[in-house]
Amino acid sequence: MENPSNLLLKLSRRLFTNLDEQEKFIEALINPQLFTSSILWCQEKPENSHFAVEKPINWQPQFIDRLQLGEKPGQHSLHEKGYFYCLDFSSVFAASTLLTIPQPVGLIFDMCAAPGGKSIFAWKALQPDLLISNEVIGKRLGMLISNLKRCQVSPSAVVNRDPSIFAEMIPASSNLVIVDAPCTGQSLLAKGEKAPGCFHPTAINKSANRQKRIIANSAKLVSPQGYLAYMTCTYSPEENEQVCEWLLERFPHFQPMEINHLAKYQSHLTTIPCYRMFPQDRLGAGAFTVLFKNTNENENREINLDAISSLYIYQNIKK
Repeated sequence: MENPSNLLLKLSRRLFTNLDEQEKFIEALINPQLFTSSILWCQEKPENSHFAVEKPINWQPQFIDRLQLGEKPGQHSLHEKGYFYCLDFSSVFAASTLLTIPQPVGLIFDMCAAPGGKSIFAWKALQPDLLISNEVIGKRLGMLISNLKRCQVSPSAVVNRDPSIFAEMIPASSNLVIVDAPCTGQSLLAKGEKAPGCFHPTAINKSANRQKRIIANSAKLVSPQGYLAYMTCTYSPEENEQVCEWLLERFPHFQPMEINHLAKYQSHLTTIPCYRMFPQDRLGAGAFTVLFKNTNENENREINLDAISSLYIYQNIKK
């Protein structure tokens, strides 16, 4: 076990006033433990259980199974056939805000989609008329398309453009925009992975500035009475609560929504209803999540998606 860096110690003191919580948080990062994996059933569950599962948490959707340690779902034949998608339970926590969105849902736009977990969760939970998954980084497109294709996610399309392009082309078009924002990835340490420089102020500020640009452009896509979901897998307040505060200052017509089933995870770092999972909770490596609603009541205008259909690099429109 290595000694915590000064930057990690500093972050722990910012996150927790309680010394015991500081120590538990640091321990979770410098001495990572195994977390259970989860699967999202894209097709109907087989009658016979193929995996040993943990008891469901009260807010856990029926299409999610949290597996016991030692299970290796990615090696199962049903995985290759697209019956399920493997994901960390932290991702289930972050995406669970979407369970509160009323149906029917027309268009879902996932702004930072690869490898596809949040897109697939949203598609399964809300059954939209169309799911558009965007990924700016070209080398990540292959895994996104592969997962959507394998899991038979339809109707869906994949695009590869900067968020500003869509803010200009299809403003006020989407009933839900998901921003699973690129971040410093500090929670990777809790999984035993590397995230070089993730606690350095320069890296955090650079990440936060990028997140603000992405979420500002994404907000312009949200239709009146539509929703904007923001989530990260990092701990720094600059990338989480402070991004939310920044958004609300510039887009005052957005209102953060209280998510009753996550009430006990309410962030103690702000009065805004937003929610955190920490690695010492032992459910997952960590996540931050918040759901905003566009309170504008302008009539929804007909959106002509032909404007961006020429940008599709993959599509499966048959539902």
